[in-house]
Amino acid sequence: MDHFQGAIPGFNAYGIAAGGGAGMALAEWVAKGEPPFDLWPVDIRRFGRPHFDDDWIRTRTIEAYGKHYTMAWPSEEHDSGRPCRKSPLYDTLHTKGAVFGEKLGWERPNWYADTSAGEEQRDIYTFERPNWHVPVGREHNACRNAAVLFDQTSFAKFALKGPDAEAALSWIASNDVAKPVGSLIYTQMLNDRGGIECDLTCVRVAEDEYYIVTGTGYATHDFDWISKNIPDGMNAQLVDVTSSYAVLSLMGPKARDILQAVTNDDVSNAAFPFGKAKTIGIAGCPVNALRVTYVGELGWELHLPVEYATTVYAALHAAGAEHGLIDAGYRAIETLRLEKGYRAWPSDIGPDHTPDEAGLGWAVKLKKDIPFKGRAAVEEQRQGKLKKMLATFTTEGDVILSGRETIYRNGERVGYISSAGYGHTIGKSIAMGYVRCDEGLDRAYILDGDYELEVATVRVPCTVSLAPLFDPKMERVKV
Repeated sequence: MDHFQGAIPGFNAYGIAAGGGAGMALAEWVAKGEPPFDLWPVDIRRFGRPHFDDDWIRTRTIEAYGKHYTMAWPSEEHDSGRPCRKSPLYDTLHTKGAVFGEKLGWERPNWYADTSAGEEQRDIYTFERPNWHVPVGREHNACRNAAVLFDQTSFAKFALKGPDAEAALSWIASNDVAKPVGSLIYTQMLNDRGGIECDLTCVRVAEDEYYIVTGTGYATHDFDWISKNIPDGMNAQLVDVTSSYAVLSLMGPKARDILQAVTNDDVSNAAFPFGKAKTIGIAGCPVNALRVTYVGELGWELHLPVEYATTVYAALHAAGAEHGLIDAGYRAIETLRLEKGYRAWPSDIGPDHTPDEAGLGWAVKLKKDIPFKGRAAVEEQRQGKLKKMLATFTTEGDVILSGRETIYRNGERVGYISSAGYGHTIGKSIAMGYVRCDEGLDRAYILDGDYELEVATVRVPCTVSLAPLFDPKMERVKV
C-alpha cells in the first residue's frame, strides 16, 4: 500500500474535479497491484531523496502551488530548493558557463553560455526560439563533428547481486540478459499488459552481479519495480549505488582519439566493440567504461568513483583540446537523440505503450524460450494488428514544436506529439508521436498518409518517417 497512498496528494491542486477519476484509478491500482493506465504524474515513486526533508518540500510546494495558474513556459525549470544534489563538477561547470536545470534534486547542466561573447548565463523563457537555441546548436554540432563531454552523474545506478541475479533479471527484463560478463544489455521491463514500465541499461559485471543504469527522475520508480518483481525465493539483492559514482559521457567522432590518449587500455573497435563494458584506467582511476550512446555517435559512458571526477574530467579536457572537445548539456542530448529516433520514458514510451507499438520489438526475447513478465501480452498482440505506432515527423521552415501538438493524417486526427525539438544537423523541427487507428495499422499505413501538425491552431504540413533521420544504419556508432 505504500505507493498507493501517494496518488491522492498528486490531485490536491485540482480538488473535487478529479475525485471520480482518481477514485476509480486508485481502486483498480489497489485491487490489481498496478495502475490501470499511466499514472506517472501522480505516482509517489516520482519523488526522491530531497522529499524526505520537510523544509525542502515546503519550499518547493510554495513555488509549485503559486505557479498553478501562471504561464507555463516550454522547458521551464523550478527555482526553489536549489541547489540540492550536486555533481563534484558543479562549481567547475558553473564557472565555464553552465546553465543548470534540476531533476529529483540534482543540478544538471542544460546548456553552456559563452559569456565572453555576451551570452547570458540564464534561461529566458519564450514561445519563440529561446536564448539557448544557438548555444545548444553549437554543442550539438560539436558532438556530430568533434567531441563533447556530458556530466551525467545524476543517472540512477543500481547493483543487483546474488546467486540468482541472472534468473531474477531474466524474469523482470524483456531482453535477454543471460550474456557473458562484460556485456551491455538495453532492455525494457514490462507490466502484465505488455506496457513499458522501465527503459534502462544493464551491464553484467560478474556472474552474480549486474550494474543497472536508468534515468535520473526514475530512481525511485525503477528501484521499486525491480525489487518488487524479484520472484519469491530467489537470492538476489538490489542496492542503490547512485551517489557512489560520477558519470562522464564522452561522445563524438573524436571520442576514441581522446580516450586512447588518456588510457593504456586498447579502446579500438576490435578490442572494445559497441555494446561492451570493461574497466580501464584513466589518471589513476579505475573507470567502468560502457560503449553505448544516446546521441547517435561513437562514445563511452565513463562511470567512476565520485572522488576521481575532477581528476578524470581534467585529463579528458587536456587530451581533448586539440580535438575540439567542449562541454555540452542535456538540451543538446535531447536534440541529438531526436535526430536518431531514440525513445524517452515516459514521454515516448511508458506503461500504456508496448515494445512493438514503440518500434522496440527487436529488444524482446520472444525467439528464446525464456519466460518474462509481460511475455504473454506481447505474444498476444503479435497475433493481431497494432492499433498505434510511434513515428517521427519533420517540418519545413521555422516551425517551433513543443510537444502535444495534434497529428492529422489525411485530414483526420490520429494522435498527438509525445516529444519535440529541433534537429540542428538536419536543420528541421522534429517531433515524435503515435499514429492511432482502431481498425489496425502497419508500416505501409503510416507511410502512405499525408500528415499535418496543428501548431497554435495552424495546421502545418509535415513529413513522416519510421527510420532514424540521422545515420539510420548506425555506421557512426559502431566504428
